[in-house]
Amino acid sequence: MAAEAKAQTELNDFKSLFSLEGKVVVITGGSRGLGLHAASGFLQAGASKVYITSRKAAACEQACAALNALPNKRPGAQAISVPADSAKIADVEGLVKKVKETTDHVDILFANAGATWGEKFDTHPDSAFAKVMDLNVKSVFNTIRLFAPLLQNNATMEDPSRVIVTASIAGLGVGSLGENATFGYSASKAAAIHLTRNLAVELGPRHILCNSIAPGFFPSKMASGLMDLQGGAEKMAQGNPNGRLGRPEDIAGAVVYLASRAGSHCNGACITLDGGALWSRGRL
Repeated sequence: MAAEAKAQTELNDFKSLFSLEGKVVVITGGSRGLGLHAASGFLQAGASKVYITSRKAAACEQACAALNALPNKRPGAQAISVPADSAKIADVEGLVKKVKETTDHVDILFANAGATWGEKFDTHPDSAFAKVMDLNVKSVFNTIRLFAPLLQNNATMEDPSRVIVTASIAGLGVGSLGENATFGYSASKAAAIHLTRNLAVELGPRHILCNSIAPGFFPSKMASGLMDLQGGAEKMAQGNPNGRLGRPEDIAGAVVYLASRAGSHCNGACITLDGGALWSRGRL
């Protein structure tokens, strides 16, 4: 009985629980903001290759230069620039082809590319709604679908591949910004969360786990305009139950958990990263 009790209190190889030693990662929208925070976490957790893609080649190169200068990487680890526009199916197909030139498998796909558009209800343009839905939902599906063969190549039940989708608390809560309401963005992020849940059921038997994250406000280029409309970063931080906005390590920690052995029984989940802001709506 004593031996059984001892075995039940021990974790299997705790030191490697959050390790991504040797893993191959692809990040869409990885040249700045949340994607760059995640890339830093993946590399410092032991990933061997992190492919960074976004529309602008210069931005990809700049991001990779910064990532490759990190002091805590695995020896020989590298960030690799592969520019592509995730909204265009031909570019995603080209991305897969380019990645195949230097690896025969992908362990982690972080589908992070996204866009938003603010406009009041009565004048919200059809083209804007379509653009946001295309990038935030359709391109996420196409990217996962086209990378699925590479994700399956090394995947096993004991060591499954991972898909992580960037959603938003905008896809979980309801609110309006009046003149700058984000109807398409909110709908697209709700769709991304539900898409991920469906893919978890579809791809789980193929040993590919699919989860999403729902960040609140993190200081970034895309969020800066909306933050200004709500009084700025300092005011928003003061109104957050956690007393602050998101930090790079909040993203890095969540995605490393989902991608590591620690998260190997997490499938179809959506992790909220907002300090409790979603639950305080209507109170502030």
